[in-house]
Amino acid sequence: MTILSTEQILSAFKNRKSCRHYDETRKISEQDFNFILELGRLSPSSVGSEPWKFIVLQDPKLREAIKPFSWGMASTLDSASHIVVILAKKNARFDTPFMLEGIKRRGVTEPEAIEKTLAKYKDFQENDMQTLNDERALFDWCSKQTYIALGNMMTGAAMAGIDSCPIEGFNYAEMNRVLSEAGLFDANEWGVSVAVTFGYRTQEIAQKARQPQEDVVIWAK
Repeated sequence: MTILSTEQILSAFKNRKSCRHYDETRKISEQDFNFILELGRLSPSSVGSEPWKFIVLQDPKLREAIKPFSWGMASTLDSASHIVVILAKKNARFDTPFMLEGIKRRGVTEPEAIEKTLAKYKDFQENDMQTLNDERALFDWCSKQTYIALGNMMTGAAMAGIDSCPIEGFNYAEMNRVLSEAGLFDANEWGVSVAVTFGYRTQEIAQKARQPQEDVVIWAK
């Protein structure tokens, strides 16, 4: 395994900036984009739930259909090499088939072990997070996990010389409607969490404006 230096990694972080102008003549190779998708798939999530799906929005007709309400990517819908809309699971209660499948996927198959794990998840959702009977809170919990995948995908892309931009600037109700009516997902089971564009910048992007480390880090020694 090749180990990158801290300088190389930090350089990629500094070079990763939100791209608003892509070169429409340059497309990300299938191999490189599968690499980006793998970074999302392999991301960690709370209790290993993996409450996400990744819609790769390449259909020109669908990109055109979301233009009227996707102001945050209006300038890149035509030029971005790839657009990904990340979905979050709805109603991911501890006692649903979705959570049970996740437990079994991680090798917990004995009935007693499954029962003990589900009891732990119930306590977590009911008492620690207090989300068990709150549909919106459960969806927000799953949406938080998708942002871990989002960050990994963008950072990995930057390390491979590929630009990106996270997008929340759109009407969520309309995005859910258009994509679910296109048959891309069941709106009763999934909902749009966030989107992200990928491609190659056409111009230099202004230096990042970030607070100094001493203003954002609190040491509890």
